[in-house]
Amino acid sequence: MATEVAQLPSTHRKRVAHIGAAIALLGAMVLSAPAFSQDRGLHNSSKIFSAPADLSWKHWDDPLELERTWRAAIVRVPAGTGQSRQVTTDDLRQQSTGISRKLPTVIYMHGCSGIWPGTHRRIKFLADNGFLVIAPASLARETYPRSCNVETHEGGLFRGTVVLRRNDAGYAIEMARKISIVDDRNIVLMGFSEGALVAVTFEPQNRQQQVRARVAESWTCQAPWPEYRGVGAPENEPVLTLVGERDPWYQNKWTKGDCAQFLNSGNGSKSIVYRDGALADKHGLLEFKSVQKDVLDFLRERVDF
Repeated sequence: MATEVAQLPSTHRKRVAHIGAAIALLGAMVLSAPAFSQDRGLHNSSKIFSAPADLSWKHWDDPLELERTWRAAIVRVPAGTGQSRQVTTDDLRQQSTGISRKLPTVIYMHGCSGIWPGTHRRIKFLADNGFLVIAPASLARETYPRSCNVETHEGGLFRGTVVLRRNDAGYAIEMARKISIVDDRNIVLMGFSEGALVAVTFEPQNRQQQVRARVAESWTCQAPWPEYRGVGAPENEPVLTLVGERDPWYQNKWTKGDCAQFLNSGNGSKSIVYRDGALADKHGLLEFKSVQKDVLDFLRERVDF
């Protein structure tokens, strides 16, 4: 925790900051365009964060906090071939989207900096290709310590963030199953950076939280903290992980590598490491058409449309 780090000797503080920066899981890229009005307070630049000491055990799975992440979720639905439009979870609940058929659904976990233009681009890409996409907004929690600092490239500022966000993911999956247009046999859990860590380590607490497949953009499954390391998917949930070999956030001894050793190749799980060209050095991979194709190929093999 940030309060714990502050009490360490300066040399140790530097080491912890370095580890934190590496596992920052920076969904953390600088906001390059004005945030959508719905996004106010859902990005590091506009969120008023809590002190770690303000978080008590009641907040971890507080129903009111979980509901806030659901109500603030960014949602897109397909709207014709190669098109989509943004709606809300209220629209889904009230069945006012104008859609009657059941849709394969992605529960998308944003990076540590919250909702940014790249979040919207990824959601749109998925929705344009036929998925209903629901991105719960973890920063909508009222009690939420800061996870990373984009300007200083520090991350892991609050170790418990991943536990909070796994709870957000599980709640979103359960809530999605209640939506009439969600095909509950074809729900995918996906995330970027810190959200990718959440997606791969999430362990369903009941059958209602199980998914068809998982996708993780820019995470290595390697970390010094045991709850950040490895894969939590059951044997029947194939996982696709994507990482650039020289991703600048994962070049130290604690996080360098990839997820291959933790994946079950027998169920179709796959670790893709981009070793050549521009992709090898990138953290944001889904900006590239070739990576988009890799994701769609994986999903189309495992999800019924």
